[in-house]
Amino acid sequence: MNTASETSSPEELPGIVTKLFKGVVYAETDEKVWQSLLALTSHVRDYVAVLGLNLILDESEGYAFLRSREDPEGTLPRLIPRRQLTFDVSLLLVLLRKRLLEFDTNSSELRLIMTEEELKDMVAVFLPESSNEARILDRLGTNIKKVVELGFLRKLRGETGTYEVARILKAYVDAQWLEEFDARLADYRESLTGSK
Repeated sequence: MNTASETSSPEELPGIVTKLFKGVVYAETDEKVWQSLLALTSHVRDYVAVLGLNLILDESEGYAFLRSREDPEGTLPRLIPRRQLTFDVSLLLVLLRKRLLEFDTNSSELRLIMTEEELKDMVAVFLPESSNEARILDRLGTNIKKVVELGFLRKLRGETGTYEVARILKAYVDAQWLEEFDARLADYRESLTGSK
């Protein structure tokens, strides 16, 4: 049986990097590229470093993606666009990240599965009281769709309104991001109580 290191060659490098430029590479959905990536990791890191990018690879969770290197002076052009997120989408991401942390701590299961109802209940605690609950729930549905588009939630086939929380969320929403958002959330709560 051939291993990835025996079957992968540097000629595959442009194809692997092109896949990474298109988005996240997952072990479970693109096994051939994943195996080549593992075999050529140091080549890929060197290749993308020239462009001011870092390869983020989590072998245990089964994903890899490219991230722009820190550039405090702003001298490097951005090849990987930053996405401006609304407060509501950011809130949903933070709550999902915290839920994933609780799940990993308290469960032996590998996949965190949540229903749309559970997502709504999780977020509802933070929403302002309103007489127009239908509008708020509609907006929440839009935010869930956005999080699916971003790749942090995956719809389960054949199960309406059921999602798997993608583990790549851990790489995007790190401790610093959570801390900064917690400060924003405190300001938000204060503005809600102050406006009543």
